Amino acid sequence: MKVKTSTLIGPGHNWAVANCLGWTYTALGRLEEIPKFSEWWAQGGPIIEREKISVYHMDWLNGDQKWMAGEQYGPTPLIAAMRAYVASKLGDEIEIPEELK
Repeated sequence: MKVKTSTLIGPGHNWAVANCLGWTYTALGRLEEIPKFSEWWAQGGPIIEREKISVYHMDWLNGDQKWMAGEQYGPTPLIAAMRAYVASKLGDEIEIPEELK
């Protein structure tokens, strides 16, 4: 299934990060074994540091607040940063397994 990188969240998002790291879907095994890169600092933080991803907090005039990393946004700094990482490696649209949507 093709999805926009800017909408990635949850298991599909974590799978996409793992894919960027060279892991294959078959090597990942069960879904619960996929590290939670976009949810846990211990998982995503080292990627942010290694890739030197800058994350900024944005306050919009309409009161909306989001985090920004590169050209990607998200409700948390990790989601924004991992979206930016996936976009830099795989592009603005990616193919993810149907069961990860």
